[in-house]
Amino acid sequence: MTLLTMSRIRLEGVRKRYSGNIVAVDEFDLDIEDGEFVTIVGPSGSGKSTILRMIAGLEDITEGTIYIGDRRINDVQPQDRDIAMVFQNYALYPHMTVEQNMSYGLKLNSDRSNEQIEDGVREAAEMMGIEDQLDKRPSELSGGQQQRVATGRAIVRDPSAFLMDEPLSNLDAKLRTHMRTELQRIQEELNTTTVYVTHDQEEAMTMSDRVVILNHGELQQVGTPREVFSKPKNTFVAEFIGSPSMNFFDVQLMDSTLTGTDVTYTLSDSFAGRIRKQSMNDELILGIRPEHMVFADENDSSGIEAVLEVREPIGDDNYLYLRSGNTEFKMRVLGQINHSEGDTIRVSFDESDVHIFDRSTGRNVLAWADPTSAVTSDVTTEA
Repeated sequence: MTLLTMSRIRLEGVRKRYSGNIVAVDEFDLDIEDGEFVTIVGPSGSGKSTILRMIAGLEDITEGTIYIGDRRINDVQPQDRDIAMVFQNYALYPHMTVEQNMSYGLKLNSDRSNEQIEDGVREAAEMMGIEDQLDKRPSELSGGQQQRVATGRAIVRDPSAFLMDEPLSNLDAKLRTHMRTELQRIQEELNTTTVYVTHDQEEAMTMSDRVVILNHGELQQVGTPREVFSKPKNTFVAEFIGSPSMNFFDVQLMDSTLTGTDVTYTLSDSFAGRIRKQSMNDELILGIRPEHMVFADENDSSGIEAVLEVREPIGDDNYLYLRSGNTEFKMRVLGQINHSEGDTIRVSFDESDVHIFDRSTGRNVLAWADPTSAVTSDVTTEA
């Protein structure tokens, strides 16, 4: 099997509107490079599968343009777009063997000889580790094996791009983790442009070159997994990416102090100056990820004093659910801890891990500010 043809995919001003003025996707722009693995992630109803289906030609575009390579494909039939799609339910023919399922599309829509098709199926089956399953029917296979057949059927077509619509969602957690690794290995080996849709942020963060985050059909952010985690553009991205999700505290900036109902956090002058430079609004949200919180030293009067309400040990991790006054927040701690439910504890965090959002717009005030501006950690906090 030859390496698959790489193709750039571009969506320019793509919009999908259904009857009744329901807008599923609104003014969507995305440029996917040759050989790139891009994952579209978002909650149910965010429009991610609709985008994939428009690329595939299974949904008409209301407005905008889609290109594969240099070819505009708005009016190109699905079978002529040179793409292969892997669905959530695998869509295997139950009466056909694995070999017949993998070769059926090629026999219908290609000019390859039977010998070429057989060679391609055998090579794809070896790549997927199912070469000994070719004579079996789907009902005789496990869920993981069926997923491999569906992926192998896509590989054997030698397409310009793969489109994958939540292909692992029907598998158990252990098998999902294994198949993520397999799909990454295959994509790297073939170097094929891949658009992958999932609601699972863990899949998005571990598999992708870049992550596309959607909400209500609107693009929220595009970036590497590291960028969307460490520099979320708004509160939606900050809350959606990361597990447990980011903690938020409503605060006001007064001089160099962030003051909220249950939390007061004193910033360095330089950090407060950066906030004022980037935002004219003093009504802000302080964001801090649970894993960036630490126990304050016994002799340290700084920090947030809170009551430990629930402790969830998960392997070496501990998820702590805390309350300070009327404010609930979470903390993630690795290793053994000596605190029990009902204990009053004091937690703190470093200024360099703080995110500041504009409360009226949700915009991250500092994520895209001047990176040369120093962030010091002269911090005192108190509840």
